[in-house]
Amino acid sequence: MGEISIERQHLDHLLADSASTYGAPYQRAFAELAAANRGRPVAEILPLLRRAADDALLGFTDGDLREQAQAISTGQPYVLRVTVA
Repeated sequence: MGEISIERQHLDHLLADSASTYGAPYQRAFAELAAANRGRPVAEILPLLRRAADDALLGFTDGDLREQAQAISTGQPYVLRVTVA
C-alpha cells in the first residue's frame, strides 16, 4: 500500500473531478495505464507511471511507483492511502 500527502487545493491532481479544469489527474492516467499494460513487465510500466506522476505534479516515491507498476503488471488491486492537508 502506498501513501501520499497532498494539499486540499491540489486534490484534483490526484483524483479526476469533473468540476476541475486540471487536465492531467493521476487517477485517470493510472486507470488508462492499467487497462493498457496488464501483463507487461514492471520495467516497461514504471517510466509511464513516472511520467504520469510528473504530469500530475505528484511526488510519489520510487517504491510507490514500483508497487503500482507491479499491481498493473499482475492485475492486482493497488491501495493508496491519501492524506489531505
